Amino acid sequence: MSNTSIKITSEKLNLDKCYEFVADDSCGGIVAFIGTVRNSTQKKEVIQLEFSTYKPMAIKEMQKIADQAISKFEIMKIAVHHAEGILYVGDIPVIIVVSAPHRKAAFKACEFAIDTLKETVPIWKKEHFSDGEIWVNAHP
Repeated sequence: MSNTSIKITSEKLNLDKCYEFVADDSCGGIVAFIGTVRNSTQKKEVIQLEFSTYKPMAIKEMQKIADQAISKFEIMKIAVHHAEGILYVGDIPVIIVVSAPHRKAAFKACEFAIDTLKETVPIWKKEHFSDGEIWVNAHP
């Protein structure tokens, strides 16, 4: 049985499914990061976000992050799910949930996973405003 769940989808992300995946009787801590679309950025009102991915490479990089988190932080399981397509204010573009025997490892692994995902995974975000649009996170 795998201890990682990696997913990129245009369907609505599901926190309950991530939680159910990582839940384990040997774990005393489960930590979740849920990224949400906020209503403003760069002092402008956000209408929607658009996420594009190079899916084969993104999945591979997300798996690499999950594997690194497991070996580096002594966690039991990790789910890393990201949305693609158009999302609106309040929608969830990313969920990372980690379980570990001890809470500190779960917190550290979760932070490592979201920070590394934003730095290395080929997922691009276009912010749409009432007066235009801009690509952000144009890397790697």
